[in-house]
Amino acid sequence: MSYDVIVVGSGPGGYVTAIRASQLGLKTAVVERESLGGICLNWGCIPTKALLKSAQVFEYIEHAKDYGISVSGHKADFKGMVSRSRDVANGMSNGIQFLMKKNKIDVLMGTGKVKAGKKVDVTDDKGKTTEYSAQHVIIATGARSRQLPNLPQDGKKVIGYREAMSMAKQPKKMVVVGSGAIGVEFAYFYNAIGTEVTIVEYMPNIVPVEDEDVSKQLERSFKKSGIKIMTNSSVESVDTKGAGCKVKVKTKKGEETLECDVVLSAVGIEANIEGIGLEDVGIVTDKGKILVNDFYETNMPGYYSIGDCIPGPALAHVASAEGIICVEKIAGHHPEPLDYNNIPGCTYCSPEVASVGYTEKAAKEAGFDVKVGKFPFSASGKASAAGAKDGFVKLVFDAKYGELLGGHMIGANVTEMIAEIVACRKLETTGEELIKTVHPHPTMSEAVMEAAAAAYDEVIHL
Repeated sequence: MSYDVIVVGSGPGGYVTAIRASQLGLKTAVVERESLGGICLNWGCIPTKALLKSAQVFEYIEHAKDYGISVSGHKADFKGMVSRSRDVANGMSNGIQFLMKKNKIDVLMGTGKVKAGKKVDVTDDKGKTTEYSAQHVIIATGARSRQLPNLPQDGKKVIGYREAMSMAKQPKKMVVVGSGAIGVEFAYFYNAIGTEVTIVEYMPNIVPVEDEDVSKQLERSFKKSGIKIMTNSSVESVDTKGAGCKVKVKTKKGEETLECDVVLSAVGIEANIEGIGLEDVGIVTDKGKILVNDFYETNMPGYYSIGDCIPGPALAHVASAEGIICVEKIAGHHPEPLDYNNIPGCTYCSPEVASVGYTEKAAKEAGFDVKVGKFPFSASGKASAAGAKDGFVKLVFDAKYGELLGGHMIGANVTEMIAEIVACRKLETTGEELIKTVHPHPTMSEAVMEAAAAAYDEVIHL
């Protein structure tokens, strides 16, 4: 069977790529070994947000008195939360099946392996292998939880994100290793429903890629809610011989042993590029990633790669954007290369974290003379009314031209607010223009206008 495009992997990179290719009139197939939608829809972005929503609802009930409501006899139903999360994921995966049919995309279930001559072998679960050919082969095989030598995952006591969202019973004590998005989201979820949580982070701050002010605020909020945080610390070993785990942690003060039921390893991800035929085709990799040009072509003509298996931010929306650019170029359009400095990052713990562009430190290191404006949600009427006063909006401008260099937010619903900053940066909006953009009152989004005004000493409500 021959196609214009075969996409290997159906995550948010692969399935979006396939749909766009089909829209452009290309005969398209997608290869998937497990479930349509990949990790994101089935074990990542979507089901985790369902769990986090359950935790948030539970927290609302816990603090109902603050809103003048009396509630009694409530408890967290861990199994019910996990079950709802799986239902949400399954519903989304069914939605992708509908989109494949609607766009006349052939779904080839099985494990894909690329071959020379623009061919792909697909081996189904019964071991039968079928060969397909295409003018263009796009590798979108994604990534998995990274395993550290001193922290081997056994799926029971030392687990990755996948097991963390489908455990049979709620642990009493959990140690989370790593405080990127995955680590802090699960730390928030389990702490909110009553698990005793400790975060161990090697770097000086949690969520280390964020602006330092955001990291410090999240640490304060987490400590206030009872999460123990150990920064500048590393897990040396985990003893799983007894009933629970003994976690040996090296800190600046010396070694400490933590006892817990389960250890969640959230130390990043590694690309799924082994055993998929890259060596046979001669596709060049470096540091565990496939090397590509600005339009995602590998060193071998007719072979492309997008998403978590190439260098760059491992985010669902990045993979989707890369895939669209890749097939538009294949179809003879003239897409612009992706601006990787204008990619928003969102973390859905509570308070939420969202950011885009330069941190204050990075802007200064890049040689910019900066103006910085910060507006706390404690001064926001909407935040007060909602009972969500933790956090702030921080904007970084180039003092010379007024260019918006970066936006950093922590607080309720900021993951919905960051897109304004992304659009402003794309449109090269200046600080002065942002101040003059009338924002509705009362909203959390007013804090964006106020933060811009603060940078130019025009802030009203501070």
